[in-house]
Amino acid sequence: MNIHNHKVKGIEVDSNTRCKHYHSDMDIIAIKFKCCDTYFPCYLCHEETEDHKATQWSKTERDQKAILCGSCGHELTITEYMNADSSCPKCEAPFNPGCSLHYHLYFKV
Repeated sequence: MNIHNHKVKGIEVDSNTRCKHYHSDMDIIAIKFKCCDTYFPCYLCHEETEDHKATQWSKTERDQKAILCGSCGHELTITEYMNADSSCPKCEAPFNPGCSLHYHLYFKV
């Protein structure tokens, strides 16, 4: 699905980047996977649709734009996202604070 001019791949992805696995009001981010340079709503969507293992972003790559706000389409760097206090710095839409429990799946921590 194209969301704010970005392709977001996954299962049952809606216009705010929610998917089959995570679909609360605050589940509105997509993460660009380093391994395939593609946005997905979550790690489960990547696992279920790709034929390769996910690669984590390294600590030295925190300046890469790898997070997409599903509300306004703003791309955040990994550092911006990790320091955003669970909301988009551009539109202030709330992000699910529980996503931080999954950082280790996407980023070297």
